[in-house]
Amino acid sequence: MSTVIEQMLKNYQVDNIYDKKNAMKEIMQEIVLCGLSRAGFFQKAAFYGGTALRIFYGLDRFSEDLDFSLETADPEFELASYFPVLEKEVRAFGLNVSIVEKEKTKESNIQSAFMKGNTKEHLLLFYADEQAAGGVAKNETVKIKFEVDIQPPAFATFEHKYRLLPIPYEVKMYDMPSLFAGKIHAVLCRAWQSRIKGRDLYDYVFYLSRGASVNQKHLRERLLQSGYITPDAACTQDEIIKMLSERFHTIDYSQAKTDVEPFIRDPSVLNVWSADFFQQITEKLAVC
Repeated sequence: MSTVIEQMLKNYQVDNIYDKKNAMKEIMQEIVLCGLSRAGFFQKAAFYGGTALRIFYGLDRFSEDLDFSLETADPEFELASYFPVLEKEVRAFGLNVSIVEKEKTKESNIQSAFMKGNTKEHLLLFYADEQAAGGVAKNETVKIKFEVDIQPPAFATFEHKYRLLPIPYEVKMYDMPSLFAGKIHAVLCRAWQSRIKGRDLYDYVFYLSRGASVNQKHLRERLLQSGYITPDAACTQDEIIKMLSERFHTIDYSQAKTDVEPFIRDPSVLNVWSADFFQQITEKLAVC
């Protein structure tokens, strides 16, 4: 096992094969993040979303994807141009992976890619535990998905963050108010009918518990881009609270809890979830 990976594993409590797989995926995510940084990706792009919140702000749930946004719109941007350097960087840590761009089935502003490797092979690399890996199918694949929005909504604000492992590197990312704006947009606009995203609600509570304020201008641009509001809407603090309050009345909280439970250690924190709970904690929502 790489000494760097060994160091990173010390931050995890792994009690079963599920924990081991999640820890492995999270470390692989950070190796991808480091590789993208060293490839110059953050000269144009910024990190945001649930994984950004976990890595840099301590969100206590597993997040599956790495989400990025260009700082300014660029229809000519090519995510695949970073693959050669990225693959070289991640392989330097012993990962036997391939990086492939996801083929688009419809026109969108999102470019996506997967880093893929054999699950059993990488469990053995991370843990050297034949017994744990023995129950894993030989053909099981570990995937790290990352995607970038090439036509981002305006008015996001950014900060620079640093990590020491796997090696020191720098990331440009959305600041907390802009991250929170993205999450409120997801709470309001994500297609709840097809898949209840309890993870959005979990993150929403996390932001409020940290006293985060919302980048109002960026949220308004996101809502305009999605067609959720019309150009004449000011998207004031009161209007945002009203939109959220109305949304909280439409949610099936049983389904929402089922969605998020596999990603957290203590499902009992979800017991208070209800429309009344979310409305009350939203009353003091602040914008900036």
